[in-house]
Amino acid sequence: MINTFEGHTPVIGPGTFVHPSADVFGNVRIGAQCWIGPGARLRGDYGRIVIGDHTAVEDNVVIHARPDEQATIGDWVTLGHACIVHNCTVEDWAVVGMGAIVSDWALVGRWAIVGEGAVVRQRQQVPAEHIAIGVPARLLETGVTAAHKAEWQHWKEVYVDLARRYAAGLRP
Repeated sequence: MINTFEGHTPVIGPGTFVHPSADVFGNVRIGAQCWIGPGARLRGDYGRIVIGDHTAVEDNVVIHARPDEQATIGDWVTLGHACIVHNCTVEDWAVVGMGAIVSDWALVGRWAIVGEGAVVRQRQQVPAEHIAIGVPARLLETGVTAAHKAEWQHWKEVYVDLARRYAAGLRP
């Protein structure tokens, strides 16, 4: 469901698919060729949400921001099933694993990976091409490799294709 809230209507980019059971309302801007999965909640009610191009927001993800602040999600990002992204920045090509939490004013850098179930605390930074796991999240000594990038590039393209296929084939 896409709804206007207090004069703010979500802006949905070309080729983006928003599943009918997802909620997108208020001050939200979603780029081109994104996938917004079933049950996702993007609440632009008193903060702003900006999502880049080719990003996958999987099933039951929650994105929200504090009053007069912004949650920023870059291009080619994967937000795994049921993660929570709150008032933070997730840069291009990053991955936030299933059930993970990225809290206020945190930064997940370009090509960084936040493991499943990890908790990135307020103001914590996961530098570019690093991997963070655990509660609270801690950085692994080994970072993102070329093999990680190749695998994630594949899965990111799968979701761009899925957005196209759903837009062409899902009928009420």
